[in-house]
Parts: sequence; C-alpha cells; structure tokens
Amino acid sequence: MKVGLIGQGAFAKKHLEAVGNIDGVEVCAVLGRHNDSVVAFAEEWEIPYATADLGDFLAQKEIEAVLITSPTQVHAEQAIAALRAGKHVMIEIPMADSLEDARAIVEVQKETGLVAMAGHTRRFNPSHQWLHRRFASGELKLQQLDVQTYFFRRTNTNALGEPRSWTDHLLWHHACHTVDLFQYQTSQLVSHSFALQGPIHPTLGIAMDMSIGMKTPDGSLCTLSLSFNNEGPLGTFFRYICDNGTYIARYDELIDGHGQPIDLSGVATSDNGIELQDLEFFSAIRQGREPNSSVAQCLSAMKVLDQLEQQLV
Repeated sequence: MKVGLIGQGAFAKKHLEAVGNIDGVEVCAVLGRHNDSVVAFAEEWEIPYATADLGDFLAQKEIEAVLITSPTQVHAEQAIAALRAGKHVMIEIPMADSLEDARAIVEVQKETGLVAMAGHTRRFNPSHQWLHRRFASGELKLQQLDVQTYFFRRTNTNALGEPRSWTDHLLWHHACHTVDLFQYQTSQLVSHSFALQGPIHPTLGIAMDMSIGMKTPDGSLCTLSLSFNNEGPLGTFFRYICDNGTYIARYDELIDGHGQPIDLSGVATSDNGIELQDLEFFSAIRQGREPNSSVAQCLSAMKVLDQLEQQLV
C-alpha cells in the first residue's frame, strides 16, 4: 500500500517509525509547509517524492491513503481535499478544531465511502485496551476516571521542544483524548459536563490551565486537569477507579493502585499505541470496513468539546 504523509513535525516522525514496522506499507510522498525543508525531510527519511503544494501531492495517483499530521487548523481542509481526491485518510487528533468542520469531514466520508479515521491513540494503547475488555465483559465497572495532562509549554514549541508554526490548545487537542476515551470506556455519551479555564497567555493567546468534569447517565465520573505550566513529569496519567480495583495507565504502561505492574504482553501485537492505530487504519482499508476510531465514531467527542468551549470562563 502506498501512503502519503502530510506534515514533517514530531508526530510525522512517530508515524514514519510506526509504518516502518508494518508489512506491506510504504510512505511514497510527503507534503510540508516549505519546499526546501520538506525536500530535506524526504531525503532524511528516504521518501521518494516531496512537495509543499497540496494539489500536487494529491495528484500523485499511486497514493492510496494519507496520514495527516499537520497543524490542527488545517486538518479539516486537508482531510476533505484528500477524500475528494479518492484517498483514505487518517487524521491526527483532533480531526478539527470546531464541531462544524468535524461534521463536514464526516459528511464527505459518507459521500465517498472511503475510510476516514481520527487518531485517538488512547483507544489503541495496550493499557487502555486491557481495561476496555474488562469493562465490556462486565468484570470491571468504572466509577471515576481521574486524568492529569501536564506539559511545560510557555513558548510555542512542539513535543520535541522545536519552534511551532501554530498554537496548540488544551481543549481541542489534549482534552479531546480524554473526552473520547471516557465515552469509549463507558460505552456511553456524556450527559453532564463543565469546564473552567485559567488566564489567557498574553503572547500565545490560549489558556494555560483548564479543569473539566464529565458524567455519564449511569453515574460514572471523569475529572480532567490540564496545564501547560507544569514543571515535572510531562504527559498524561489516567487513574481508573473501579468497583473492583484501581488502575493507573500512562501511555502503553499499566499498574494497579498499589504500584504493581499489569502484564500486557498478550493484549496486542505491539506495545506502541501509534503503531497499533496505524495498523487498524491500514487493516480497515484492506478489509473494506469501518475502523475503530472512525471520524463518525469520534464525532460525539467533538460535540462534547463544543459544549465545553461554550462554558469556558
């Protein structure tokens, strides 16, 4: 399968590493912001074709599927263009930064019948998969999900500490992971929610701290704290407080409430969530089916984010 990559930042590299571990898939083209830099990127990663023009990129007939890892603000535009060009698409989280744009992507996916998937990696991390199976079987019942998403980003930098051309957002990007995961793990839609934000950064123009609460119809709660001001361990920690045990997940690792590791060796074919996410995308294309984390499935999370944004004070 020939795949085109949009973006050349930190997550573009993560997806290139993941694709390198998947048989029968080759990245044949890359689209970047500036011609010189994307050509150098293509040479570094041995990608045959590079361009800074979206039209030229999508005109490459050999491209069957596209991985979108570009700035959030252009996700919807690029995803819709790729679908209309006959390419399957996987959009890094979030699929868009507005409910209107997310709905537009879902509509075009329905029109074209192509595979369109949002990069909700938490659905695929072995740690969360292990718990999801137990929630689905009834072995565990989630009572409260406590989540901390902490970074130190008082300047406009990416996950590698490099300068960014766009501004990240705690709600539409980082909270999106947890909103979707909470609904996925409970198999319910959020019925009540609230959101609070701290002061707006004078240069970045975004809130650097945020607090979110959610509840499902059966009473499961989610408490989410987010910050770009945190000094210390960075990333996201999930504490699952259940009726029969407590579990703490951090990306692809899982421990119980007493700090004892949970064996995840038999959960999936890889311990890399992004690799598992990409594998699901390519498998869905080959099998002609809807993928887990399709844009249609993830639209409900975008609706909650829209509701939360209207409450921010």
